Amino acid sequence: MVIVSAAAVTGGIGIVCGVLLAVAAKLFEVEVDQKVIDIRNALPGANCGACGFAGCDAMANAIASGKAPANGCPVANKEAHEKIAAIMGVKAETSEKKVAHVMCQGCDSLATKKYDFSGVHDCKAAAAIAGGDKSCQWGCLGYGNCVAVCAFDAIKIVDGVAVIDKEKCTACGKCIEECPKGVIELVPYKNSVIVGCHNKDFGKAVKDVCSVGCIGCKICEKNCAFDAIHVIDNLARIDYDKCTHCMVCVEKCPTKAIQGDLSIIEKSDK
Repeated sequence: MVIVSAAAVTGGIGIVCGVLLAVAAKLFEVEVDQKVIDIRNALPGANCGACGFAGCDAMANAIASGKAPANGCPVANKEAHEKIAAIMGVKAETSEKKVAHVMCQGCDSLATKKYDFSGVHDCKAAAAIAGGDKSCQWGCLGYGNCVAVCAFDAIKIVDGVAVIDKEKCTACGKCIEECPKGVIELVPYKNSVIVGCHNKDFGKAVKDVCSVGCIGCKICEKNCAFDAIHVIDNLARIDYDKCTHCMVCVEKCPTKAIQGDLSIIEKSDK
């Protein structure tokens, strides 16, 4: 009888607790917006933070609440943007995909060094000593901080300079934040013409430290028929909205500081 009584009491307590938990769950239930779930499923799931929010869950909530546009994810493709727009009941608008690019070609074989750095293999540590071992104060130091923070294996160090694989880049911006030289920028994915230099010095000062640096000669500016490139602060800069990828600036640049796929010209001539 003692055992039966104990079991009955325990069972009764269990039933009471179960009822209380059920009531509490109902009272404190958080209603889940189906839109948030659907939008989250449409997002790529990279959780890279490129959108400015703390991951895809936060982004989905922001879109559903109207705090972010339906095309706010820079990593998502056109199909995903259209799907999210349909969920929100708005017109689908695709944003231009961007990728990170290292504005420097000053590798060890083309740029000079002012001293031998034997410290910690770290760009910030190197930059703390007279701005780094590269003679160009604006150039990539090549010690791989950007590689370390890239979660997508999109960056490699090649001959002392970081090189970004645009097919892997998600434009999360972490490499941009990490670079002590500010040499990494976001550029349109589709753009095939880029000024691969960050040096704001002029002429001889650039030539003395790097053979592929922009010397601010304005030859590109004078030869651009579309007013798409101008020299500002001794450095050529491209207006990507005006650039037609004609490659004239690439051909005319005396130091080859402007990068571009010249095969485009060859294909158009055929």
